[in-house]
Amino acid sequence: MTTAAPAKSTLSREVRLAARPVGEPGPHHFELVAAEVPDPAEGQILVRNTWMSVDPYMRGRMDGAPSYIPPFALGAALEGSAIGEVVASRSAAVPVGATVSHFLGWREYAVLDAAAATVVDPSAASQAAYLGPLGTTGLTAYAALTRTAPVKEGDVVFVSAAAGAVGSVAGQLARRLGASRVIGSAGGPLKTRTLLDRFGYDAAVDYRQGDLAGQLVEAAPEGIDVYLDAVGGDHLQAAIGAMRQGGRIAMVGAISGYNSTAPAVGPDNLFQAAAREVTLRGMLVSSHFDLFPEWIGRAAGWLADGSLRTEETVVDGIERAPEAFLGMMRGANTGKMLVRLAPEPTAAKAPTPTMRTTTTPTTTTPTTDAR
Repeated sequence: MTTAAPAKSTLSREVRLAARPVGEPGPHHFELVAAEVPDPAEGQILVRNTWMSVDPYMRGRMDGAPSYIPPFALGAALEGSAIGEVVASRSAAVPVGATVSHFLGWREYAVLDAAAATVVDPSAASQAAYLGPLGTTGLTAYAALTRTAPVKEGDVVFVSAAAGAVGSVAGQLARRLGASRVIGSAGGPLKTRTLLDRFGYDAAVDYRQGDLAGQLVEAAPEGIDVYLDAVGGDHLQAAIGAMRQGGRIAMVGAISGYNSTAPAVGPDNLFQAAAREVTLRGMLVSSHFDLFPEWIGRAAGWLADGSLRTEETVVDGIERAPEAFLGMMRGANTGKMLVRLAPEPTAAKAPTPTMRTTTTPTTTTPTTDAR
């Protein structure tokens, strides 16, 4: 058994939910607090977090209503995917120095059961990659396009929020699965150009230009076979209108309505889906964790050889985690939005030549939404 316990409790900063937002959250809904982290008990580990993720689903957890995942507790640290280095261990299975992923983000240090952590290989990919393409966002794209709405040879595929963490992987994956044409939706000329130039999309729809349905018809005049829906609302309506007979829709999110204070407006053309025998199927990535080894085994190789291109938007410091979350909800990111909490151990860094990192300036005030 490996043991390297600190002499006393570790002081750690963490972000807590200060109030439940109604509509769009703001900085006042978060609170940065210094807290003492106890030494690990038998079977536990102490992790110094180096990276944490902010994701759209977290907005739903800020509400008090029950859902598929419990709401965040008021006055308690938020949770989410994180990766870090084990600095103290009372578990033979997870030694000091190991790099692990876990679910106690939004804090600089975390004590957790060793069984709740997954040891990852930092020599195979960068630590950050395990929160993006090799994490649940990459797995979401893989499960959606292989299980929930499987892509077949020759299919025309449409992906919403295509410049985001899931969409940027999904477009490239659709091509590998045999799609003949891949179309992505994003907001603004910079993002739509990135879809074409970096992520390999054949066509890009700029929803901010209006007439989403018309743009989609122009991009896919013969219709689409598969739609990955992370937006809902007008995107779902446009996709149903463009569906070919027997089309398939994977419903992985509906970010267009996450901050709404009134019931979200649904598509009014559902009968078209019935008439065309379209399948609309919801998906929770947690139901597909069995695919993780398969996905990582494939995607790590693609990252290493440069054939899977990814981007990150990085914000530095736990104190800026709320800023990163709010920016992500407004569309400030291209690719995965991450918060860097501490430097990675030098020996653990792995080159990831296909991954370009951008840093969000302190003065950034995003004005777009998350699509």
